[in-house]
Amino acid sequence: MLAGFATAHLPDATAWCVALSGGPDSLALTAAAAATVPTTALIVDHRLQAGSAEVAETARRHALDLGCVAARVVAVDVGAEGGPEGAARAARYAALDAARGDAPVLLAHTLDDQAETVLLGLGRGSGARSIAGMRVADPPWYRPLLAERRSLTHAACAELGLTPWDDPHNTDRRFTRVRLRTEVLPLLEDVLGGGVADALARTAAALREDTQALDDLADRALDDAEDGEPVAVATLVGLPTAVRRRVIRRWLLQGGASGLTDKQIRAVDALVTAWRGQGGVAVGSDLRNRRLFAGRRDGRLVLYSQAV
Repeated sequence: MLAGFATAHLPDATAWCVALSGGPDSLALTAAAAATVPTTALIVDHRLQAGSAEVAETARRHALDLGCVAARVVAVDVGAEGGPEGAARAARYAALDAARGDAPVLLAHTLDDQAETVLLGLGRGSGARSIAGMRVADPPWYRPLLAERRSLTHAACAELGLTPWDDPHNTDRRFTRVRLRTEVLPLLEDVLGGGVADALARTAAALREDTQALDDLADRALDDAEDGEPVAVATLVGLPTAVRRRVIRRWLLQGGASGLTDKQIRAVDALVTAWRGQGGVAVGSDLRNRRLFAGRRDGRLVLYSQAV
């Protein structure tokens, strides 16, 4: 099942990791991965539910029974930043990254997950990058099932005689993604006559292609614009809006910004296109006890920080 994926995306991989929750998607992926390349299963215990350690241990045993060369449980502490879903996701990815060593990590996201991600991006109005969804290959993360429906993984588990874990969070209406899955997507399928998930995935794929082309232009423009750390406003003004804002985003990230929002990028863009002497724009960063700002001085964009 994964031989073609490995040839296309990981031709030199002699081993890989798979993120295993114990649910049907990741369990089916683990079975396929272990049959293809020596596989280490990484099970993240978020410790958000009673009995999570037992669930993680069951997943570990499943992985070994399926032929994984190793299986590790990694317990994490989930914070509060970004809400329950965002905080759990951040903790999970950080744990997987720390545990993987130099190996790539296979993630069990399906086409259904992609459709939900596109709808979330549309609802948040966070721009084409968000609506473009997840990439099949986004090193060190790889998603072999991104073109497959969730029904395939359920069928695979049934055929293999596996009993996946039924995560109660997957039916908890407090979570936005759950309501998209159980309420919004079925309604759209009914109203639009079916095929919505596939259509959303195709939209994401088209937007990723467009985004990649614009990102490449932005990379070249940033190389031309940079003269040391500050960026000359005159070199940005003539750029198409989509390219200019990508240049600004990349410049901010290179300068230590993180968690950028479309609103912040547009505010920094206004320092270039609608300059009226306004002050700096606060942007997210990982600085401790300081805030990062983008400002305009002497015809250049500059970054500076201030104590909180």
